[in-house]
Amino acid sequence: MKKLLITAGLLGLFVATIASAAVPKFSAQDLEGQTHNLSDYKGKMLVVNFWATWCPPCLEELPELTIFHETHKDKDAIVLGVNFEDIKRAGLVKFLDEQMIDYPMLAMAPAPATSLGRVIGLPTTYLISPDQTKMKVHVGPLTGKDLEKYLKEFE
Repeated sequence: MKKLLITAGLLGLFVATIASAAVPKFSAQDLEGQTHNLSDYKGKMLVVNFWATWCPPCLEELPELTIFHETHKDKDAIVLGVNFEDIKRAGLVKFLDEQMIDYPMLAMAPAPATSLGRVIGLPTTYLISPDQTKMKVHVGPLTGKDLEKYLKEFE
């Protein structure tokens, strides 16, 4: 998994836009066992952020994601975190509490690809339009300014 982080650093910042009739289906369980499907969030921009506790750029962007989620969750966007590492649930819950992360957190075992696409480095974020017909992929840390820019692009 640490190779993914090194790869992201070597590639620098990578952003791609994928347009299709529909974004691929994706679902995962949160830490309470509730299943989250992308279709549950139609009508809002969705920020699906793959990250790990050992990844410094991931930790750098956590406060930005938290602020963005708090600002937009009741209006036009939501953040879904996807912890992408082998970590015990109790350890992850403790970490999230310490960092005051309160957006929905899903957990997945690391894999080279997900139904959304490849995770070529961490953090990798899939930004999905409210109508779920467009998706952007951002590899590297995001700032609040980046997130606001993506939100405007999807309007």
